[in-house]
Amino acid sequence: MKHPGLAHLRVFTTVLIVCLFSGSSYSQAILNMILPPLEVNNQRLDNVLEIISNKGNFYFSYNSNIIKKDSIVSLSLNNKTVKQVLDYLFRGSVEYKESGNYIILRLAAMSLTLITNQSVSDEKTYLVTGFVLDEKTGEKISNASIYEKQRLVSSLTNSSGFFSMRLKNRSGKASLTVSKELYQDTTVDIQPKLNQQLTITILPVEFTGRMITVSPTDYLLPDSIAIDVEIDSTITRYVYIKSDSFKVEKTGIGNFLLSSRLKVQSVNLKKFFINKPFQFSIVPGLSTHGRMSAQVVNNLSISLLGGYSSGVNGLELGGLFNIDKKNVQYVQVAGLFNIVGGYMKGVQVAGLSNTVLNNVEGIQAAGINNLSKGSVKGLQLGGIYNHSSGKITGLQIAGISNFSKDMITGTQVSGVANVGNKQINGLQIAGVANYSKEVKGVQISSVLNYTKRLHGVQIGLINISDSSDGLSIGLINIVLKGYHKLSFSTNEAVNANVAFKTGTSKLYSILQAGANIDSSKKIYSFGYGLGKEISLGKRFAINPELTSQYLYLGSWDYLNLLNKINVNLTVKFGRYFSIFGGPSFAVYYSNQAGAETGYKFPVASVGHRTYDMGKNVIGWIGWNAGINIF
Repeated sequence: MKHPGLAHLRVFTTVLIVCLFSGSSYSQAILNMILPPLEVNNQRLDNVLEIISNKGNFYFSYNSNIIKKDSIVSLSLNNKTVKQVLDYLFRGSVEYKESGNYIILRLAAMSLTLITNQSVSDEKTYLVTGFVLDEKTGEKISNASIYEKQRLVSSLTNSSGFFSMRLKNRSGKASLTVSKELYQDTTVDIQPKLNQQLTITILPVEFTGRMITVSPTDYLLPDSIAIDVEIDSTITRYVYIKSDSFKVEKTGIGNFLLSSRLKVQSVNLKKFFINKPFQFSIVPGLSTHGRMSAQVVNNLSISLLGGYSSGVNGLELGGLFNIDKKNVQYVQVAGLFNIVGGYMKGVQVAGLSNTVLNNVEGIQAAGINNLSKGSVKGLQLGGIYNHSSGKITGLQIAGISNFSKDMITGTQVSGVANVGNKQINGLQIAGVANYSKEVKGVQISSVLNYTKRLHGVQIGLINISDSSDGLSIGLINIVLKGYHKLSFSTNEAVNANVAFKTGTSKLYSILQAGANIDSSKKIYSFGYGLGKEISLGKRFAINPELTSQYLYLGSWDYLNLLNKINVNLTVKFGRYFSIFGGPSFAVYYSNQAGAETGYKFPVASVGHRTYDMGKNVIGWIGWNAGINIF
């Protein structure tokens, strides 16, 4: 069975050949026309073609990819035909065909334009209709974008490859550009003030170095679109093509709010963007720039409900939302949310949410959350949550939590938790917990601080680190690769004590409990302390320690608080065993007036000299001795 596209191609080719050669005497008139003297100095090639077109009063049709627009041309020619001038410009790399008042420039198998059914328009606008076909197969191409760049008028082909658009009569010369993902852009000059129908063929692009082929089970590549290519009746290959300008459309909100026509247009026109001073829109697609709004960077953009544009270089106000494909500078305000596909510099404010898919430099403020897929240099202020996928240089403040995937040089403040996935060189303050892989600053929380490598300071109820050469200040300080001792000791007040010491040699915490093993002089104690180890070589060390213990002497109605400063000499017998002992000074506060049966009273041993240090406070010199294991 013959492929239907081949039949279309044969019909189209037949019609084209007839049109090109049936009026040979007329068609040769343009190429053989002698042009007026032509003087050009350092002009772009596309400008030179326009000069030739104006001098000869005809039009060029060509695929924009075959013209190197940045090529600079200088020439001085007299009494030369159009063909001789083109030969001089292209040196045989381009062939020329004529159709009506057009000269078609093309490489081998280049796209062609056929003009039919021209008529003068009596209205203020003229109608341009036509079909877009695949140059190689003759198949009609759906969802191709046809647009006039200066007037921002556009159309999409339907399932039959048909398009229709109106242009204003008062405008001068017009050019239509056809763009379609996976095809080469093609530009066609059209005659103004004439209703006309065109048939345009476009060429598929060749993906040298752009195309990646993966199996159907692989994940979609970042910033790409998927194309299904049927190899035969049983095999389908999925081709993923990078599409940097299609980021906001793939977000959940963007995908929901933007119509399929707008998303197709965005893919097709990823190379075309233009600057305009102003845009007013009601909803995406219904604006002063029509469906071309996503290709326009505005200085001022105002939306009744929501806007969809290429970017902003000034001020953008949205009643509900703003969606920008590329960059936003200076000020962006929305009632609900903002989405920016590029970077944001300036101030971004939303009632609910801000999303920037690149870097933020300035201020993001939102009622619920702020998201930056790049770095943040400035301030993120979120009612609930702030997120940065890059570095933070500045400040994150959130009601619930902050997250940074990269280094933080600044401050994170949250009601519940802060997370720094790499290094923090500033300050983390959280109501409950802080986490960072490496701390070279300060972590402060009411409950928990954790870091793998601590070079700074932790202040919290529980401080945990894998390794540390900094300070951990809290009730429980755990350094997994640090100082760990289980101590058994005795002293003049309580003869049996056990303590767990953890932290670093610079500063370790002490959790301790004890009891007097004497049925007639019982004491039960528990407390907390801090200590430091001062090395005196491989086997000896001095350990000054400050502890505070509550003593239970038979009744909870009284406060009995024993505070001690111990200065211990430690002798080490290997890594896991040591003995210690030394003098101490005790400061004891008690409001208990007398002894309870079976409990020791007074606490100071008989024979110890005591010092009156105020109401209910005495002091004495004591001692401490014990062993460490681990």
